Formats: sequence, C-alpha cells, structure tokens
Amino acid sequence: MDANGKDDLKIPLLEPSDAVVLDIKPVRNVDHGVRTITFKIGGMECASCSTSIESVLQELNGVESAIVSALQGQAVVKYVPELVGVKAIKEAVEDAGFEVTEFSEQDIAVCRLKINGMMCTSCSESVERALSMVEGVKKAVVGLALEEAKVNYDPNVINTDRIVEAVEDAGFGAELIGSGNDGNKVHIKLEGIVSPDNMNMIKSSLESLNGVNHVEIDMEECKVTVGYDPDLTGSRSLIQFIQESCHYQASLYVPERRYETEKNHEIKLYRNQFLWSCLFSVPLLMFSMVLPMIPPYGNWLNYKLQNMLTVGMVLRWILCTPVQFIIGKRFYVGSYHALRRKSANMDVLVALGTNAAYFYSVYTVIKALISDAFEGQDFFETSTMLISFILLGKYLESIAKGKTSDALAKLTDLAPDTACLLTMDNNGNVISETEISSQLIQKNDVLKIFPGSKFPVDGVIIDGHGYVNESMITGEAIPIAKSTGDRVIGGTVNENGCLLIKVTHIGSETALSQIVQIVEAAQLARAPVQKLADRISRFFVPAVVAAALVTWLAWYIPGALGLYPKSWIPKAMDEFELALQFGISVLVVACPCALGLATPTAVMVATGKGATQGVLIKGGNALEKAHKVNTIVFDKTGTLTVGKPEVVSAELFSEISMEELCNLAIAVEANSEHPIAKAIVEHAKHRLPDHKSQISNNSIVKDFEEHPGAGVGCKVGDRTVFVGNKKLMRLSNVPVDPEIENYFSDNEKLARTCVIVAVDGKVVGAFAVTDPVKPEAAHVISFLRSMNVNSIMVTGDNWSTATAIAKEVGIEYVYAEIDPLGKADRIKDLQARGKIVAMVGDGINDSPALVAANVGMAIGAGTDVAIEAADIVLIKSNLEDVITAVDLSRKTIARIHLNYVWALGYNILGMPIAAGVLFPFTGIRLPPWLAGALMAASSISVVCSSLLLQTYKKPFTYSK
Repeated sequence: MDANGKDDLKIPLLEPSDAVVLDIKPVRNVDHGVRTITFKIGGMECASCSTSIESVLQELNGVESAIVSALQGQAVVKYVPELVGVKAIKEAVEDAGFEVTEFSEQDIAVCRLKINGMMCTSCSESVERALSMVEGVKKAVVGLALEEAKVNYDPNVINTDRIVEAVEDAGFGAELIGSGNDGNKVHIKLEGIVSPDNMNMIKSSLESLNGVNHVEIDMEECKVTVGYDPDLTGSRSLIQFIQESCHYQASLYVPERRYETEKNHEIKLYRNQFLWSCLFSVPLLMFSMVLPMIPPYGNWLNYKLQNMLTVGMVLRWILCTPVQFIIGKRFYVGSYHALRRKSANMDVLVALGTNAAYFYSVYTVIKALISDAFEGQDFFETSTMLISFILLGKYLESIAKGKTSDALAKLTDLAPDTACLLTMDNNGNVISETEISSQLIQKNDVLKIFPGSKFPVDGVIIDGHGYVNESMITGEAIPIAKSTGDRVIGGTVNENGCLLIKVTHIGSETALSQIVQIVEAAQLARAPVQKLADRISRFFVPAVVAAALVTWLAWYIPGALGLYPKSWIPKAMDEFELALQFGISVLVVACPCALGLATPTAVMVATGKGATQGVLIKGGNALEKAHKVNTIVFDKTGTLTVGKPEVVSAELFSEISMEELCNLAIAVEANSEHPIAKAIVEHAKHRLPDHKSQISNNSIVKDFEEHPGAGVGCKVGDRTVFVGNKKLMRLSNVPVDPEIENYFSDNEKLARTCVIVAVDGKVVGAFAVTDPVKPEAAHVISFLRSMNVNSIMVTGDNWSTATAIAKEVGIEYVYAEIDPLGKADRIKDLQARGKIVAMVGDGINDSPALVAANVGMAIGAGTDVAIEAADIVLIKSNLEDVITAVDLSRKTIARIHLNYVWALGYNILGMPIAAGVLFPFTGIRLPPWLAGALMAASSISVVCSSLLLQTYKKPFTYSK
C-alpha cells in the first residue's frame, strides 16, 4: 500500500473508470434473483461503440444494468432470467454489428455446501463423483480439510435442494452455506406477524423496491433475508421501509457464524463420544489387564458361572457392547455408505477390525458357556480400546484442524461490530451521533472514527488527519499518515486523531471481504501435489484389507502346521488367536486420513498466513507453481518504479506557444488512463493560467485511438494530434529532427521518458517524465539472486530509459519498447527455454503477460483487472512481498512433502510391524488397541506439522 493509502484494491471488480454504467429500471415482482453474465466483445474502437452496445442492451426487457468497457473489450450485464435469456443478449450485441466471444450459452450459478462426515481423500472424491453425476452440475470441487464443496451448476436444470440431496444420497451430511447471490444481504427479524399472508405481503413489497435482488422468508422464525444492490438501497432503508410502509416492527438479526458453531459442535461431539467410551473402556481395561495381574484382588473375575464361562468374560462383554454398537455406530454408518457407493475409507477398516475382535470374542464366550474344557481368550478390550483411541485421535485432530483456519478467522474478526453514524444538515454541520451495528452501514454514510477505533468499512476521509495502522491487512508495521481525501480500509486501526469518513464500499465490496473471498477460494482449490494422495486412496483400503487377510493366513497356516515353535504363542492364546491379532493390527494401523490431510491442511495454513503478511495466494496450484520459479519478469512503471510519474521539463520545437502545447496535451491525454498521461495532464494544468484548460468549443476531441506501447492519437478540431514516443512517430510518418533526438538522448541518460507532441505531421513539443525507482527495488533484486532467481525487466519504454533503470536496480536482462502482447510473447520465449517464469505487474497492459506466465503476481495498488488475472496478489505495492511469495511457497511445498513422509513413512513402517515382521526375532508385536492409537497419532502429527507454518517469518524486510 502506498504512503497515502490511495490504492485501487477496493474498487469493485470489472468496473474500470472508462466504463459507462446504465442503471435500467429494475423489473418488479420477480421471485428469483438477478443474474450476471460477463463476455468479450470484439470490434469496439472507441467509447461511442460501448455506448451504442449499452443502448441496444437497454432496450431488452429484463436487463437491469449493463457495463461495457471499450478498453477491455468486455461487457458485464445484469439481467432477470425469467424475462430475458442469455441467447437474446448475445444476439442483440451481434445484431448491432459486434463480435461476441467467451460467451456461455448456459446460465451458471455457484453455491457452497458444508459437507459433514468426510474422513479421508476417498470420501471427498466420492462427494465430487456424486455431484458430478447430477444433471445440471458443471463442476464440483470438494475440500477435505475445509469440509466444504463449491458447485457450479445450471439453475435452469437443477436447484440447490437437489444438489444437497445428491450429497446426502451419497451418505454425507450437507448444508447450503452460500450461493451466487450472497454478495450483500441483510437478515431482518419481524414482530407482529400473525399469518403467512403477512409474510408474503412483506416479501412482495420488498421485491418491488428498487435495488432489491432477492427475498427469502422463514415463516417459522418470522425472519426475512434480503439481497440488495448497495448502490441503490441499504439495510437501514429496508428496515425503515418495513416499519413505515408495511407497519410491522423490524430489527436487524445477526445469525451465528456457521463455521465456528459447527466446528465447536464437532469438537464437542468427538469429546463427548470419547468420554462416554472411556466410561466403559477404563473399567474393561481394569478387568482384563490390571486386576488379573493382582491375584488377591482379581481372583473373583475367574469365578466360573457355567462350564468355562467366567465373571470376567461376562463383565467384559457387557462393557464392550455399548461401545461397539452405540458409541461406534458412526463407523458402521460410514462403512455402509462407503460400500454402497463402491468405495472404501477409514470407517471400513475400523469396522472390520473391531467386528473381527468383537465377534471372535462373542464366539469364545459361547464356546466357554457350552464347553467344560475350552480355554480360549476374548479380545473385548481390543475392540473397546481401539474405538476409544480412534475417537481420541479424531477429537485432537478436529481441534488441530480448527487452528488451520485461525488466520482466516482473525481476518474475518477485524471489522468492528458497531460504528458511530453522523447525521449532517445541508451545510455539513453535525446534527446527531448514533451508534449503530456495522451491518446497518450504507454507502455515502458519514462515520466518526475515534482514536484507537477500527474502521468498520472502506471509505474516504472527509475531515481530520492522523495515523492509521494497516498491519493487519497489509503486513506493513509502520502507521501511515492519512488526511482529507485519503482512502481507508475496513478493519484497520485509527492510531490517533478523530476522523470523519464517507463510506465508499460495504459488504462484499470491501477490501477485507475481497481478501477473505480470495483466501476461502484458495483453501478450497486442490493442489496438483495432492494427486499423489488421490491416486493412493483409490486402492489403499482394499490393499490394506488384502494385506490383513494375507497376514492372518501367513500366521495361522504355519501355526496350524507346526512350522514355528509353540513358544512363540503367548499364554492363553492359540495360533488362530495370535494370527487374528496380527490381522486386526494390520487393519487398524493403516491410516488413509493422514495422506488426505497432508496437502489441504498445509495449503490452508499457508494461504491464511500469507494473507496476514500482505500476500494473497490463490490456492495450492499457485503455491506449487511459485515454488519452482527460477525467473521473475518485472514490469517497470508502477512495479520497479513508484508508479507516479512527474514531468520535470517541457520543451517547444516550433513556433507554437507553451500555453497551446499544454491545452493540446490536456485535450488528448485526458482520455488516457496511463500514469504518464495523467502526469502530463497534471503538469500542463499547473502551467496554465488559473490551472484550467482553454480548449475552445470548436476543438472537440474525436476519433481517439490508443496505440499500445506507443501512445495515443486523435482529432482536435480539424488538427491531427499524436502524443507518444518515437515508435508512434515512426508509425505515423512524423519526422524526428536531430534536435529532438538530442533532447531524447540527454533525458534518457537520466532515466527519463520523453513524450512527443506532434500536430499535423510535425513535432511541436515534448515532455520529459521521470518515475522514481522504489527504494527497496535494488535490495529485492539482490536477495532474489541469492535465492537463485533471475530477474528480467520488460517495458514499453525506450531502451535508454529502461537500461538506466535496470542498471540502477541491478537487473542484467532488459526487454524495452514492447507492447502488452509482446510482453506475453517474451514470457513464452523464456518458457520455451525451460524457465519457470513469474510475472510481476500492476496495469491492464500487464494482464496478457500475467496470464501467460507460470505464476502471475499483481501489485495490490494496481488495477483490478490485473488482480483478476494474477495467481498471487501483493496487497502492498512493496516489492519485498515478491520474495515473501516465493519463499512461502517453497516452505509450504517442503512442508507438504514432509507431511507425505510422515503419512507414507508411518504406513510403510507401521504395517510390517503390525503384521509381526519383528516378532520372531525380538518378540515385539503391536496389539490392535496400540495400532489404533498409532493410526490416530499419524493424522494428528500431519496436522500439527502443517500448523508449524503459523510460525513463518518473512525472510527479507527492507529498512531505510
């Protein structure tokens, strides 16, 4: 974030400044919400083209708003699907004479589900399979560690209820936690409702309001949820409408946070199940292992009730049965659903192992009852202890997994619950101050922020000055000076000074919400490195069952044939029971859960930690690609340089006056968004009398055209004007005299960029522009070199300026005078030579290169189009975060590999020991209950290993 905080991160996505927004009157009384479609339009040459397309779209009944950007060649249309289809929208644009590309014929909606009951990777794969087989579902991604699913579906074919039903049919719990129209919504509690007709009347009234997208009602709880457009209405206005127009009492209702509530419920559930199992397993352990070792106190357990049936056997059977069938019911249910969908998971292994131990023990009880010579041993303690240890492991694992999302929870908690709302009169005087809930804040409200308080939403300061601590958002420890006109971010802290701010963004449009959305999406995305666990999970459980069966046979058959000494068999056991114990140990020692958690838990911790450090990583795929990066390509303007060019000199090369040169420059460059263009306009205005342009009415700008990487051209009145570099002059056949060449040469040696103004084919003047290099740039390039990462600079600027800048920061390789598509081509050339390339840029012209690179990194103060195209977003405009992004990705992938060593190494070592490989030589064997404890420990060790990423520290911090 730059010093005065004027960053663009908080501008809503896909709303460039040259776009024209047409707010068409919303359609009334529509039950379903408004949908949005984005598509590319070819053939647009100027702003008039975008205006004509918008006019065409405006005529369509059902189109609510249209945003068409000529610069991006993109359109965003909000429409009501009940009144107009996407096909009609496409045909309307094509009938107007423009080409439509990247257009989806189908409506695609998105919903998020909370999935309960997933144990390992095979479970998440089963959910994905079940969802993908449902007609109308286009894509489904399931996150095991996050326990969520993101589903893209066609709402014309299927609804969310059917999607939830599909998950439940697969044997898992599912609950809708979000849908595509969740952008801005308010929950309202109603009082005085006496019948369903009252609720339906309120719903119809709300739907008729301008700005209301959708309304959901809860008859039983007398609650209503309203989705709205914050540019047109707000939560206070909706509550006021219900009270004044519908004549019912209405108040804000804040629902509990589902994730925290469910996570706490899961932890309590496992804890209670473990404690209940202990209530039975501890006495059972005493009766089976402790008291028999103390003869005077344990003799009564050997008292025979009938034949060889003893008191101890009956007590152990009684204590084991509730644990096996009531507390352990979850394993039976999980196994049933897994086998029904033709897969297998950890539940199957646990159910097989405990059932083998339990039912063999029941067999020994029955045999002892009917035989007066039977001396078999029961394994009731094996079944009970096994279930108890697994539940203990699940309890500890759920606690540890909850901590993996701590960073995201801290981000969510940054915004305060209340705010001080000011009521102003027409003269700007304060009439009243009211404390309100932060969820009742609306756009353009004026809020008072006291010293030490947090900003509840994004806004701009309209009065006062002070220092703002943005470390919780950007990672920048030093408070930043803010004054009138500066932007502030919701969740940051006002260190001192009383500030008045005007609200600019609320709800899902705030910077904090966008950061949280990016991190949530990243935690749900599956990393390529997880494919190893996915492949293993497909055959893991069947292989373990086969291994357990082979183990049992390998010990039982030789024992029955007398191929190993009888002294190997423990007292009170026979060869069948010894073999059975080895087989059960193999079943329960293997742990597919640890493999499934190795990648997603590390990604969750890393993306959350990165967000608190000012680095937003969009998922495991970006992490995995970033750790391989060996070449980083930097844009110059706004990336290596501050991005705020200043004109240091202006020169005339004809008889034209300086005032006329400035007027022409303002007229032409005012239509451009380039930072250098803005600097020229600002400088030219300051050189004019009263700082105002004097362009006459007959000098209207028309036929404006951008030449990427070169400059701009247009007609000003009857004169043809070009403003740009020497490349543009060559393309436009404008001769450049030696005098101008010398001016260029002198300035370029000083790392300045020269901009020529030509009128009717003749150069009339030039501006020299400088853009200071960021102070940390040289140190960052040097540190990257120590990490074996090469740095390259690519720019549309001239060779002399580019070379001077590169020399100053220590970059050896430079590509200059390159247009945006050329940047992408250079990156492809590097990739063809075997380089893994990251691109760091900030502007719209960097978007093609960001997409072409293996990893795109967008500077946070840049445009939202660049941020959308990037894999990693650097919230601050600080280059040291490039190092943080690469280093964090390397540390995370190393941690994932270590997790796999834990998980695979444990299984590879544990299964042979459980199978009795060491028993003939050392007498060491793994009892089933201990094998179950080790299985639980393996999952906990993997999650705890991932949690160590919470201790991550930046490897490099620049200090002046």
